[in-house]
Amino acid sequence: MLLVPHRLGPSLIHGLGVFATQVIEPGSPIWTFQVGFDQEFKEDDVRALPASALQHVSWFGFQSLTSGLWVLSADLGCFMNHSPTPNTGVPQTPRDPFATVALRRIDVGDELTCDYFAFDRQAASKLAVADQGCASSAID
Repeated sequence: MLLVPHRLGPSLIHGLGVFATQVIEPGSPIWTFQVGFDQEFKEDDVRALPASALQHVSWFGFQSLTSGLWVLSADLGCFMNHSPTPNTGVPQTPRDPFATVALRRIDVGDELTCDYFAFDRQAASKLAVADQGCASSAID
């Protein structure tokens, strides 16, 4: 669940992105997994979904590097784009495996970005698919 004021808009990185609507100071909480709002799925459960649901979870969710579970943000957090120099990420002293903070000051209008490789087992395949300009399943 995104914890900062934001809006969705066209991204120069890819498709749509999430943009700050107020200044966010370094270390400010950005996103956390909210039980009862966001969802976690076991891989077998994801694979058993109908094709359109499988495509949605594999494109808009991520497969945790630590647990192997698929995580689906229930808000616009699923539109955060990848950057090799992200402005959000895991704090130096992680409190929660699914919590991120601002890594530096984020100004109004800045796109919120994250490093997919820091948390998503499917990062390479997702980015390869994004480069092809389509949203197909990232699950092998």
